Amino acid sequence: MRRRITLLVAATTSIVLLAFLLPAASLVARVAEARALDAAQAQLQFLTPTVGLAGRDQVAASLVGTSDELRTAVRWTDGTWLGNRSVPDVPVPTSAEQIRSAEGTLLLQPVERGDGTAVIEVFVPTERLRAGVTRTWLVLGGLGVVLLLLALFVADRLARSLTRPVTELAETAHRLGSGDLSARVEPAGPPEVREVGEAVNRLAGRIGELLTAEREGAADLAHRLRTPLTALRLDVESLPAADRDRLADDVDALSRSIDEVISEARRTVREGVGAGSDATAVVGDRARFWSVLAEDEHRRLDVDLPDGPLPVRVAEGDLAAAVDALLGNVFAHTPDGTAFGVAVRPRPGGGAEVTVSDAGPGMRSSAVERGRSGGGSTGLGLDIARRTAEASGGALQLASSPEGTRITLELGPPKN
Repeated sequence: MRRRITLLVAATTSIVLLAFLLPAASLVARVAEARALDAAQAQLQFLTPTVGLAGRDQVAASLVGTSDELRTAVRWTDGTWLGNRSVPDVPVPTSAEQIRSAEGTLLLQPVERGDGTAVIEVFVPTERLRAGVTRTWLVLGGLGVVLLLLALFVADRLARSLTRPVTELAETAHRLGSGDLSARVEPAGPPEVREVGEAVNRLAGRIGELLTAEREGAADLAHRLRTPLTALRLDVESLPAADRDRLADDVDALSRSIDEVISEARRTVREGVGAGSDATAVVGDRARFWSVLAEDEHRRLDVDLPDGPLPVRVAEGDLAAAVDALLGNVFAHTPDGTAFGVAVRPRPGGGAEVTVSDAGPGMRSSAVERGRSGGGSTGLGLDIARRTAEASGGALQLASSPEGTRITLELGPPKN
């Protein structure tokens, strides 16, 4: 918008300057010509009485004092010429005449004498007719350039004062969209833009209030679920040993699931917003953590990590949680002894690709949708991983077949 405003002012100013300078330039040329012709007319008026009343010698003496820039001559009654003659003979006019040519303008004035008709000739060269015109045009052109540059400078300052609040408003909106709920805009600019800025600030405050209410609801949910879960654990402990261990494991799994759901619900802003981590280090750490369980279940684990760090726009905790969710699905939905692998590779354009693959029975592509795992679980694990990838500017890709499943987290590069 700033460029468009500047171009609009430039076009408008150019039109105004042309409308002023072109007539002014034409007027300057006409004024210079009129000034030269007036000087020539004055010369004619000065000589006319002398030519009409004085003798030949007196007329010749008067011609000596005339201006050199105006070529003045007198055709005497006998046809001879006195003074600085500039053009060939012309017919004797009956009245005053002006003859224009490429060389200049010739003024002729007949004068009646007792012995005949004399003709006064004053020739004004083109240089005299245009004296000072070029310099004045240059001054006008320079003035026009200065005015145009001044108009562009003022337009740029004005456009910046108008666009800066809009740019700041857009940046604040992007920060809010990325999850930074502390972002606020300083209302400035025209009244309409200030009103939009105030509305965005109110919206951000309202979002914060809603998330606060959600956190309070999650805390209340935690309190409500802990009590029946504790009672259920006590009831399980009173059962025979054969059933107690199995049900205790189920209760513990339920407790962990509740903790994960509540922990996820109570996070107002994803930690990955504006943060970064090393995908190589985080994935390597989580692979070592799960390798112990893989060894217990006789699973072959293949880990493929690059030699150097791969920075991504995901916080370390978020990336670790996403990798744990994917590896946890392998252990939860594939039989013991199923081989699996973890790989990290650079992503074209920056970032990294984290791939978790297994040789299990596969899963449906709809498993990445929230609450749909098809394996008897809540389906939140893949959804958490998907949202982590999308929050970094990437995506989650799922390729599944009866021969195995391959899940790839495309993670974006950190912001500069």
